[in-house]
This record gives sequence, structure tokens and C-alpha cells, in this order.
Amino acid sequence: MSRSTRVRHALPLSVLTLFAALDLAAGRGQQALSLTVISPLVAATVLGRRATAGYAVLAVVVAALLGVYDDQYTAEALPTQLVRLFGVALGGAIAVAACTLRLRGEDRLTRLSAQAATTRAVVKVSEVLQRSLLGEPPRPTGLETVVRYRPATRHAEVGGDWYDAFPVPDGSTMLVIGDVAGHDAPAAAVMAQTRGMLRAISQTVVGSPAAVLTSLDTVFANLRLNTLVTAVVATVYDRCAGDARAVTLCWSNAGHPAPILVRADGTTVLLERPPDRLLGVSPDAVRHDHSVPLHPGDTVVFYTDGLVEQRDVHLDEGTGRVIAELQRIGREPLDRLCDELLGGLDGPSDDDVALLVVRLPARDHERAGVTGT
Repeated sequence: MSRSTRVRHALPLSVLTLFAALDLAAGRGQQALSLTVISPLVAATVLGRRATAGYAVLAVVVAALLGVYDDQYTAEALPTQLVRLFGVALGGAIAVAACTLRLRGEDRLTRLSAQAATTRAVVKVSEVLQRSLLGEPPRPTGLETVVRYRPATRHAEVGGDWYDAFPVPDGSTMLVIGDVAGHDAPAAAVMAQTRGMLRAISQTVVGSPAAVLTSLDTVFANLRLNTLVTAVVATVYDRCAGDARAVTLCWSNAGHPAPILVRADGTTVLLERPPDRLLGVSPDAVRHDHSVPLHPGDTVVFYTDGLVEQRDVHLDEGTGRVIAELQRIGREPLDRLCDELLGGLDGPSDDDVALLVVRLPARDHERAGVTGT
């Protein structure tokens, strides 16, 4: 028997000894034997069911013996003594029941704690795996770029969300945000395939995000990849002629949540256009390009649906919340902006979230002009 077990046994045994001694000290005219029922009740809080039952039996035996000392077995006192013994026995039974409930609760708590620890470990592994599939954070030339990935807390698995940014042969920068249906290894595998195929296609299909998505849809059909993918593919064209600078964001949307443009003055614009079909539905789907000029200090937020779709929150309500938040923090440094957007998500999430946030910085002479004013 370990030291801690001996200490736990000492508690109910001490209680039983104490009340037995009190009964003996009180003399034959005073009965404290009913108090022995406290011993199994104490045992129920610190010992197992078998030990508690043992102390319940011991309490009845001690109460019966104290009844002999107190002359409680005469014809006149016997009924009362039997009631006392029944009360002690009933208290022992209640102690055993309470001990059983306590042990079940402790066992359930132990199992839940183990499950929580296992889930945390699996989520961590899944996040590391997802990040390895996504690769190093993109750092396109001429743009400030910050990315974030937050795994779903209810699904301890890899997911299909991804982001990307890379140069293309015409000198522009291509930006990609996408989401493959599912929260499992096959979805992550399709995500990695789609990311690689899109990168390859964009090196030969230049100038139109819609044309890139159309080619990708054709590859899906030819390879018979039976999956659904939403994506926004965008290009940032930076054309300079002397001191004049014209930067254009051109994008095509395949059923994905619309990007949000935050102007340098803090105003926000949801780049919402009639969305084209999801990838994987039909290779003949007609796709369209859209464009908007960018100015120094403008920020574009690309995101997956986990940022705006939450349990009991409608998509429009979630999008409105993000837009309102960007009106408040849209001019903050990009790291802080991303962290605050993710920090605004309440509770466990059913979906993972990918963020790609880009900002068009001012040129050196523009910064100097701003500083001098």
C-alpha cells in the first residue's frame, strides 16, 4: 500500500475511531453511535468503491457493538437501536452510490482530457502538414504580402484551403486563394495538385485570370478529377511610364467569396461581381475577367469561407462583420490586420481559414512626399 493510499484510508478510519471514542466517553446514557455513518461518507470522497463499501460495513459493525456497550438491546431500546443501525446501513449504501458516481465522473474527465490532448496534438500535426503543403509564405516583388492559415478546430485533419502568389512571364504577379471541398487527406491531396497545376498553367496562359481558370477546368475534366473547387485568381499589373504609375488588379472568381479592397483612405469595397461556376462542374463554363485600379496604400484581402461562415452566422452577416472590421483596422500593418481578423472568430471553428493580404506600397519618392506634407 502506497503512502498516499495509507493517508486516504486514515481519514475515514480516524472519523470512525473519533465517534466511537466519543460514544464510549459519553457513557452508557448517551449514544453517539449513529455518527459512525460519517466514516463511509468520508471514504466515498477519497477512496474506491470497494474500500467505501468496507467502511460502510465496518460502521454498521461498530454501531452494533457500541449498542451492546450502551445497553441498546433491551426490549425497550431495541426498536430504536434497529432504526439507528438501519440509518447507518442506509448511509453506507448512499456513500457507495456517491463513490460510484464520483469515480464515473473522474473516469469521464480523464477520458475527455486525454481526448482533448490527443486532438490538440493531431491538430498541431495537421497544421504542420498543411503548412508544408502550402510551402513557404509567398513574397512577390513590389507588394507587401502577409498570409495566415488557421485549421478547423472541430476537424483534426488537413484541409483544402490554400493561398499562393508568384510572378508570371508578362511581368505581373499572380495571386491565388482557393478552397477544395472537404476536410480530409484526399482534399489536401487535390489542393496540392490544383496548386501545382495552376502554377504550371499560368506560365503559358498569360494575361487573363479567366483563361487560366478555364484551362484548369479543362485539365480537371481530362484527368477526371471529380471534385469541386472554388478559387479567385488575380493578377497585379504594374505599368510605369516615367513618373506615371498605373497599377491594375484583374481577377476572375470561380464561386469563391469576393475579395475586399481597402483603399488607402480606409474606405472598403467588396469586389463582388456575378460569380462564375465552381471549378470541376463543367469545362465549358464561361468565365469573366474584372479589373479595378490600385493606388499606393491600397490593400486587397483574399480569404476562404471559414472567415465569414460560422455556426449560426449567415454568409452576408459574416461578410458584413469582416468589412466593418476592415474599416477599423484596414490601414494597420498587415501582420496585425491578419491577426485581428482571425482573432475576431468566436469559439471553435468548423472550417479552416486561409488569408492572403496584399498591399501596394508607395514608392520611395511618394513616401518622401507624404513625409514632407
